Amino acid sequence: MTPAELLIDGFTRIQEGVHRVVDGLTPAQLAHQPAEGANSIGWLVWHLTRVQDDHVADAAGFDQVWTTGGFEGDFGLPFDQAETGYGATPQEVAQVRDLTADQLTGYLDAVHAQTVGWVKGLAPEDLDRVVDERWDPPVTLGVRLVSVVNDDQQHVGQAAYVRGLLG
Repeated sequence: MTPAELLIDGFTRIQEGVHRVVDGLTPAQLAHQPAEGANSIGWLVWHLTRVQDDHVADAAGFDQVWTTGGFEGDFGLPFDQAETGYGATPQEVAQVRDLTADQLTGYLDAVHAQTVGWVKGLAPEDLDRVVDERWDPPVTLGVRLVSVVNDDQQHVGQAAYVRGLLG
């Protein structure tokens, strides 16, 4: 298995997990916050997809699917187009509502297609390219992609937990 195939497997597990979590849920269930200030399934899926879209597009030199695919307008969220949800307040989390499972998976599927299409062309040596010098040590492409997979998988697990709380 090549490094690119390993990354694709990780990103595909995220996509599959999200589809399982949101399948059959109503907009009200997707927006349900199990406690005051807690993250909803809809917010978690929107956020994990925004992070993947933002980070991969930046590393690849692409425009984000959020804007090029028209998802920003379709979702109708009251945020700046660059918003990914990182550091969101409980009030901002609560604003991610009235979304359908199809909207969330449609955006994720489009981001997944762009991600996988790009990752499959990466050579092992590409993963050593520095993509962010704001950190010490600087962040390589390989570290950034593993970070996105790790963060997204955690959010899929959180969303699955919230779904379990729905009963």
